[in-house]
Amino acid sequence: MTLSCIQQPHEHLNANLDNGVLTLAINRPQAKNALYSELYLWIAKALDEADQDSSVRTVILRGADADFSAGNDMQDFMKSAAMKDQIRAEDGPPFVLLKSAAKFSKPLIAAVRGVAIGIGVTILLHCDLVYADNTALFQIPFVSLGLSPEGASSKLLARQAGHVKAAELLLTADRFNSEKALATNLINSIEEDVYTTAQKKAAQLAALPLASLVQSKALMKHDVDEIVSWIDHEAVIFMSRVGSPEMMEAVAAFMQKRKPDFSQFN
Repeated sequence: MTLSCIQQPHEHLNANLDNGVLTLAINRPQAKNALYSELYLWIAKALDEADQDSSVRTVILRGADADFSAGNDMQDFMKSAAMKDQIRAEDGPPFVLLKSAAKFSKPLIAAVRGVAIGIGVTILLHCDLVYADNTALFQIPFVSLGLSPEGASSKLLARQAGHVKAAELLLTADRFNSEKALATNLINSIEEDVYTTAQKKAAQLAALPLASLVQSKALMKHDVDEIVSWIDHEAVIFMSRVGSPEMMEAVAAFMQKRKPDFSQFN
């Protein structure tokens, strides 16, 4: 066994390998599984190692309990924002994780309960199979935060959902339920027991020839290099928006528990 996520467990990421299925469960329930820099990089490392480890045939990404992920931890985000000029935009931890997911060559399955916000939605666009239950609540909030899309979502969501449906989700920043997620092709199906469904589907895939699965996925994702480049492109634009007057107004409104006023900006 060479997987560091199992040999050296992280306090906020549960990892279990069973019959070729690696389950990565984000376990930070007090923060609704919000992600921070170290955790982004830890999950990315787990995916990179799983991609190279012959004992892993498929990966499930999920929350440990009632939520998938509330997205970026706000305190960590503000800390990273203050240091944004110290690293290239595309090397930021969230974008490192998204690129690892995009390049993952084996089947990647997501199981969603509770909140899936921000990168909690973006990463689903890089999964092969996505299942959710009726508790799932999704949101792509970047425009409402004075930011812009990340993780090639401007390209992938438009491809999966069509322009008008993608525009509704990306431009309005509205929350939406599992039924709308299904209608926009963000998920495969709505399940009563989403974790059991994901586990059964992963076991089914793990029993199939891995070389055939990898080749089939490679054919479907023949433009992976283009997608990775678009992740970098969006990262540069996203980070150029960090610290913008609109973003600072959104943060101030959040901290003051009021509605932001963007009318002052042109």
